[in-house]
Amino acid sequence: MAGRTKKTQISVYLEPDIMDLLAHYAAQRDQSMSLIAQAAIASFLSPDSAERQEAALARRLGQIDRRLARLERDLGISTEALATFIRFWLATTPALPEPAAQATRAKLSERYAAFTRALGRRLAKGPQLRQEVVEDLSATEEDGSGRS
Repeated sequence: MAGRTKKTQISVYLEPDIMDLLAHYAAQRDQSMSLIAQAAIASFLSPDSAERQEAALARRLGQIDRRLARLERDLGISTEALATFIRFWLATTPALPEPAAQATRAKLSERYAAFTRALGRRLAKGPQLRQEVVEDLSATEEDGSGRS
């Protein structure tokens, strides 16, 4: 085989968990453990290893930044939804006369338990409000009736 250089064999002692990872990685890619180890050593000793590591770190930080931006957006949606509901509820719910208010307070624990069960079911089945809001906005923009 022209162009192939003679390889030198070395013995390396690996921790069992590292050996398991190497074997699993090689099996997943249908490659020999020797080839994977050689590529890893070459990468580690490469002069541009630091730049690759920095680029990988920058990509990971970019992903984290995008996730934080989505979390911030979702928190804003949740806060606005709650504030809108509270304003609506306060504006439309009349105060109860005292006898009815006492009866309502007595049912509070039961009603709160029902609310938390309903919330749990809602979270388990999805879609979540943030997805519905984004989908509703997209549909509104697509049909040209973009009302604000």
